[in-house]
Order: sequence, then structure tokens, then C-alpha cells
Amino acid sequence: MLSEPRSGRLAAWGNALLAGLVPPDDAALAIVGEDAVHRVEGLPGEPVSVGLTLALGRLRALGASGLRVALPAPGHPLGLSGPPEFNARALEAEEAVVCHGTALGLVPEVHEAGPSGDVHVEVVWHCLPVREAVPADVPSLGEAERELAEALREATEVLTRLDVAGSGPVAEAAVDAYRARALASRGREVLAPGYPPRAVRVLELAQRVGALVSLAGGGGHGGAVSASEMAGRAAALRPVERTARRAQVAAYNSVVEERGVG
Repeated sequence: MLSEPRSGRLAAWGNALLAGLVPPDDAALAIVGEDAVHRVEGLPGEPVSVGLTLALGRLRALGASGLRVALPAPGHPLGLSGPPEFNARALEAEEAVVCHGTALGLVPEVHEAGPSGDVHVEVVWHCLPVREAVPADVPSLGEAERELAEALREATEVLTRLDVAGSGPVAEAAVDAYRARALASRGREVLAPGYPPRAVRVLELAQRVGALVSLAGGGGHGGAVSASEMAGRAAALRPVERTARRAQVAAYNSVVEERGVG
């Protein structure tokens, strides 16, 4: 959860495109980000894989009026609505995009190529049928914001209890990296045009909580050294991580709900 999920970029900029707020090429560039290329495979009416610009236009022609994010984890099908085949693919990828208005979903498959230090990332989005139903366990923005405030306190307490900051140079470097990420994120565009300010605020806080969870859960940091202590650490962090994922999904999906298409 330290970085923005690709499904988040696809949904956010895809929603901006569907709303007519950005041109297709700008949306595609924002979705690709630092990756080399994104392709979409399995679109109805398209016998071969196509680029993002064509794919988004095709989805709109098929009736897509909004894009939602799913960030599932084992035992938590967050944002999914079935069928089992799509859920299984999304769970394996740990993310997916679900279209509203047409019964289709997109699951990313990431490929890395090239030598160390010069790795190129290519992403293939597999378009699959989905069940049109209420997505699982997605809170409202208000609910997510309230839950995050408590989750941030819990994550900070766990971090303090594990004494991560006083656990040696490796842990100290991790803390410094977290602080650097927080500084670098200030002023950046975390969502596409059209999203309400509250969604931006919730997403930024969810990413902060997720970063703390990742730091506190690092196997080489903190006072937890035995298997039982590591298990206890994971159990303490699990509800916090779950809350952060739910809040991310609420933020990315908020513009769809705000338009009243849900």
C-alpha cells in the first residue's frame, strides 16, 4: 500500500474521461504513469489487444458510465461482486476495476523485462465478465474518514510499541524513507479532475496509514523477533491495513457514487 494501485489510476482517470473532463490521450498517459505500456485484452468486439485510448472509448460505447476499484485480500473480497472466476483473478492480482453500466471488469497482469536497473514494466488488463451487484464492503467517504482517524492512532501505537524507530539502522532508514515519501507527496495530484476534495483527503490519509502498516509490519524491523511475536504483530496490524484498503476504495469510487450512478 505504499504506492498507488494501477487500478486506482485506471479508475480515477477513466472516470475523468467518461465525464468529459480530460481528453483521451491525457487520461491514457496518466494511467500508464512510469510503466512502459498498457494494453487491454478480451474487450467485446476486439479480437486483439488494444491500447488504453481505444479501450476506454470502447468501454464507453458498451455503456460504461463509471469505473470502480476493488482491492481484495484473502478473506476480504473488497469491492468485488462476482462471479467466482473474476473474483479469483482479482484476488490473485490484489486489485481490479469494475465497470458500472456494463457487466465487465478489468484485472491487471504485470510483466517486467530488461536488465537490473533498466526494467521495463508492461501491463495487460484482462477484460472479463462481472456480476452487476453491490460491491462488497465498500464504505462511504464519511465512514472511511472516521475509521481512518482511529486506524492512524492504532498504527502509530503499534509502531511505538514495537519500537521500530529504535531498532537499528535498517529500521531507522525505513522511517526516514516513510518521512521522505510523506514530504514528496505534498502538492501532488493524488486523484484525477472531478473528484471531491474530501476524496483527496481520505485517499492521502489512507496512503499514509498504509505506509505505516508496511513499515511496522516489516520482517526485519522492530522488537518482534520470534515467530509468535511476528504473528502477534501481524494480528495487531491486520484491522488497520483492512481499514486503509477500504478507505482507498471509497475514495476512488466516490466520484461514481456522487454522480448517482451507483
